[in-house]
Amino acid sequence: MNKIRVGMSYISFLSVAAVMFAVFFSPLEIHAMENTKVSGKEQAKKKLVYIVSDIRIPFWDIMARGIKNAANSKGYRIDVYSADNIKKTELENTAKAIRDKVSGIIISPINSSSAVTILKLAKKAGIPVVISDIGTNSGEYVSFISSDNKEGAYEIGKVLAKKMKELGWDKDGSVGIVSIPQKRANGKARTAGFMKAMDEARIKGAGLRQQVTFSYQETYDFSKELIEKNPNLRALWLQGSDRYQGALDAIKDAGKKDDILLICFDAEPIFLDLIPKGILVGAAMQQPYLMGEESVNALDKHLKGKKVEKNLQLPILAISTENIEKKLSIIKRNVLGIVK
Repeated sequence: MNKIRVGMSYISFLSVAAVMFAVFFSPLEIHAMENTKVSGKEQAKKKLVYIVSDIRIPFWDIMARGIKNAANSKGYRIDVYSADNIKKTELENTAKAIRDKVSGIIISPINSSSAVTILKLAKKAGIPVVISDIGTNSGEYVSFISSDNKEGAYEIGKVLAKKMKELGWDKDGSVGIVSIPQKRANGKARTAGFMKAMDEARIKGAGLRQQVTFSYQETYDFSKELIEKNPNLRALWLQGSDRYQGALDAIKDAGKKDDILLICFDAEPIFLDLIPKGILVGAAMQQPYLMGEESVNALDKHLKGKKVEKNLQLPILAISTENIEKKLSIIKRNVLGIVK
């Protein structure tokens, strides 16, 4: 579980206060994914808001669908606000939720630092908050719904180590990492768990490149750079899933299609084909749809005065050719959000 660190400095707090003054008293351009007119009956329902870092990333879209499903089944209205990975927009979205006097907020913040600001403002407004993934450096919240990132990364690391050993690449080969930001608590946990598996297998690391834009081009360039700088590179680990093609193309363009393995974190629908075919060695699959549902469940219990588990960690599925068929139904629903 992530440790809570010391909160914002006095200067940072003044900066945030100044920004919030501007936000509250100027026109807002809110990125609302659901902004429809509602009937009088709908208006009577309690309203929840999901503030997410970037809904364009499939993982967050699937989580949002899990949140919507659970909220609707429990009789809540639900709006989803995406920051598009822009901190100013995230702050504006928070201000919008507070001004609307919502019953509760679920957040998947841009990073663990920006979460502190959201929690501080929500507390002042008396609005309960549930954190769904990413984490926070400090602050008060109802519940933190997360994945066991360290253990999940460790397990998928063991899958890769086993494959490299089978190919005889474990002694001289190295592994490069294209990571999510290491300012995020989950990013640090993923790297720590994976490197533990590499250390146990005595497989060398070939460096780490942190994603900023999360684009295809960035993933391609980082992968290409790791390949060019490490002649003995035998594997790439992408700490995400949606830009897997950028890594595959970099490997192909370097003429290393049969010499470098690719393993990912999270999942895309196409992984159900790529893993059995061996194009991907495997993937550590979080369960975002289930996480979304559990976030609403926690907020609902709190609003009804029931006891809520402060920290709930859901398991990550280490999927490879050996178990993908057995886990298929769970993957489709909880990982990919394919719900009939």
